[in-house]
Amino acid sequence: MMNPAHLDLFRAVLRHGGMTRAAVALGIGQPHVSRAIAQLEADLGFPLFVRGHGSAVPTREGEAFAREVARTYAGLDHLRLAARQIRELGTGPLRVACQPSLASRLLPRAIRCLYEACSTVHVAVHVPDPDTIWSWVATGQCDLGLVRPRSGHAGVASEPFLTVDAVCALPRRHPLARRTVVTLQDLAEETLIGGAPGVLQQDVEAAFAAAGIVPRFALAAQYTAARCGLVAEGLGIAFVDPIPACERPDPSVVLRPFRPSLPLETRMIRAAERPPGPLVERLMSALLAERDALLLRIPSLVPAGRARPSRARHPSA
Repeated sequence: MMNPAHLDLFRAVLRHGGMTRAAVALGIGQPHVSRAIAQLEADLGFPLFVRGHGSAVPTREGEAFAREVARTYAGLDHLRLAARQIRELGTGPLRVACQPSLASRLLPRAIRCLYEACSTVHVAVHVPDPDTIWSWVATGQCDLGLVRPRSGHAGVASEPFLTVDAVCALPRRHPLARRTVVTLQDLAEETLIGGAPGVLQQDVEAAFAAAGIVPRFALAAQYTAARCGLVAEGLGIAFVDPIPACERPDPSVVLRPFRPSLPLETRMIRAAERPPGPLVERLMSALLAERDALLLRIPSLVPAGRARPSRARHPSA
C-alpha cells in the first residue's frame, strides 16, 4: 500500500526538480526524501526518476504516474475547497424574505457588506406578504426574514429588529404642513389615503374610532411610495412608514409626526429548530449594523423617549 506521505514527497521532487532542492524547500534531510522515493518505487514496481548530479528527471513511467497523482490531488483540492466553502458560507444559496419598507435600501446595503466579505455568495431576496414570510421561515423555505409581527407561527425564533412611528405625509403647500405635529383632530375633515389591510391601517382606523371621528378615506394604496405619490399630486394625506419615505424623499411631500403614536415594528426571524449558518450570522450582523447606521443618518426615526437599539450582537462579517 502506498504511503500518502511518499506521494507528497514525490510531488515535491517533481515541483523542485531534484531531491536535494525538495528537501531544502521542505526543511528536511535529503536522505529522508531519497528513502521515501525509493520505497515508493519499490511499491510501484518501476523507477520514477533518473538520478543525476543534484537533479531528478522523471522517467516515462514517472511522468505517467505524475499525471495520475495530479488528477487525484485535484480531487482532494476540490474536496478541501468544498469543505472550506461549507464551513465559511454554509450549504447553499442564502434566501431572505423582507417586507417592502426595508427591501429597497437597508437590505441591499447589508447584502453589499456581505458580498464584500464573501464575493461568491448567492443571495435570493423575496418580498412577499407578512404571513408568507412567517410561513416560509417556519418551513425552512427562507433562511431569514424581516417582517411585521404575527402570532400563531410555531418553529420560528424571533427578535426585535426595529420600531419606528408612522408619520403623516402631506402636500408641501397644505396648511397642516406648517405644524410640527399632526393630530387626529387635525384630520377630522381632511381627505385621507388609506393603506392596504394590515397592522398600520387597522391601528389608524382604531385610533379614529377611539376618538369618535369618522375618517374620510377617499383613496387607498398598498405601499408607502404609492401613497406618497398620491400625496404629491394633492389628492390627500396619508399615514406612511417613515423609512422608505425618508430614504426616497419627494420634494412635493412633507412628513410630520403623528399623535397618538402608531408604532411600526419589524422582527428579525429565522427557523428555531436549527442554529443559523455562517452566512445567516454574517447577514444578521450586517443588517443590525445597517439599522444602526440608518438611525444615525435619520435621527427623527427614533421618537423622543425611545431608546436606540443596541449595537449588533452577532459576529461581524
